[in-house]
Amino acid sequence: MEFAHTPVLLQETVDGLNVKPDGIYVDGTLGGGGHAYEICRRLDTKGSMVGIDQDGAAIEAASVRLKDFGEKVTIIRSNYRDMKSLLHEMGIDRVDGIVLDLGVSSYQVDAADRGFSYREDAPLDMRMDTRQSLTARDIVNDYSEEDLTRVLREYGEERYARSIAHHITEARKKAPIETTGELVDIIKSSIPEKERRKSGHPAKRTFQAIRIEVNRELDVLTDSLDDLIDLLKPGGRIAVITFHSLEDRIVKEAFKRNENPCTCPKEFPVCVCGKVSKGKVITRKPITPGEEERKNNPRSKSAKLRIFERASSYEMKYK
Repeated sequence: MEFAHTPVLLQETVDGLNVKPDGIYVDGTLGGGGHAYEICRRLDTKGSMVGIDQDGAAIEAASVRLKDFGEKVTIIRSNYRDMKSLLHEMGIDRVDGIVLDLGVSSYQVDAADRGFSYREDAPLDMRMDTRQSLTARDIVNDYSEEDLTRVLREYGEERYARSIAHHITEARKKAPIETTGELVDIIKSSIPEKERRKSGHPAKRTFQAIRIEVNRELDVLTDSLDDLIDLLKPGGRIAVITFHSLEDRIVKEAFKRNENPCTCPKEFPVCVCGKVSKGKVITRKPITPGEEERKNNPRSKSAKLRIFERASSYEMKYK
């Protein structure tokens, strides 16, 4: 299957980066290279782009899409959590902009053998990086009922987390749960019939939760954002596109904390904690897709874009 993925909020994201023609930019979730391509179009001969993705199929697709930009582009198969060390190995200490698009690509969803979709029967996998050992099958068959409940509740915000976890553990006593189809049937049997008719597919939240756990998506995001902001040059920007409330909350809070890190009690007349702002939030409210984009690309409807700008050295010292 061809790696097809329509970049979400493309112009809004690239415009929001204020691309400098001679700048250094990083796409930490390269995918098919849609955002990176648009950034590269705005670079001159001195500008450069580093693309990072942990998915081998994405690396192949982006390499083809970006080949005309030649040595301007460097593509690395890795996770964006390692961005700082990867750039250091390249002799890069600071960059002018970073993009993260945290959505699952259309290719990953539509490729049945990847196990991301609850609409196709396939082996339970859900790995973004097929080199890692942990799969959805391991979680479904090896996690305790308590841990499964936690994962479904925290990462899927699933109302019936305990019931689904119980039905999973009961089903696997008879035989291991091997496929997405088997898991969907178990989920359906765990939810009251009248509730199954509401708000989309009954397996949606469970599959989201297991995918997040397999790939440690929220842990990586939480642990990386401060370092990514530190990588920015003065005036540099980071743009992050999220697709569900858990991700968006992490990004919103991280940007807010880096803008105003002061931990002094509110009643203190002046700051004495010594923590200095790293910059400012550009998007007080997240940017969302317009009506036309939502119509042309229904998977974009939940997308939210937030942008943070690194302060100048002077601003950080005297603000």
